[in-house]
Amino acid sequence: MIVENVSNTMVGVILAGGLASRMGGGDKSLKLLGEKTILEYVIDRLSPQVTRVVLNANGDPQRFSKFKIPVIHDQTDRFLGPLAGVLSGLDWANDNGFNQIVTVAADTPFFPMSLVKTLCDSLSNSDSQIALATSNGKDSKKIIRHPTFGLWPVSLRNNLRDSLNLGVRKVVTWTELHDHVDVLFKIDVEDPFFNVNTYEDLDIAKRRINLEAK
Repeated sequence: MIVENVSNTMVGVILAGGLASRMGGGDKSLKLLGEKTILEYVIDRLSPQVTRVVLNANGDPQRFSKFKIPVIHDQTDRFLGPLAGVLSGLDWANDNGFNQIVTVAADTPFFPMSLVKTLCDSLSNSDSQIALATSNGKDSKKIIRHPTFGLWPVSLRNNLRDSLNLGVRKVVTWTELHDHVDVLFKIDVEDPFFNVNTYEDLDIAKRRINLEAK
């Protein structure tokens, strides 16, 4: 794999707090793609791009012990969606001396190796506080947002906490309240933001892994 950026000031937060309802519950990130779990593929892609990797997941953290990374849980027993995971990541980063985080979804094993560099470059060339990934999808005329793939400043963590307490749940609802930049990742053939939501998706990902291994 070719890594296009290594950030010495960035925490990578893997968001795995979803309910996986379309796969019968449980941790879809622990489903196997060949000999490795989806989560292992995510960690392998994210680790070279950041200084530290942490996992946002609820429940017993021991089920992730083999991955040797910190596991941080949402600060509420209620399922509040990915924004709660972003907040947990921001609080962890603040407590450990970091100024920003990048988030990725735990069910997306093919995201770009240039993710952090592209987000950082776009943010540095704007007056925005947040950078969010988008892609052109299979139809080049249609732009698709990927709000769980973003660059977030620790300075906004208390604002996010207040917004969650006020009932904000959607990522785009909160980001629209702040200066942000949508960063386009052009798709030529395979979608790097393909995520595993169903067992059919899992089969597709397995075939893709096998093709890439040849």
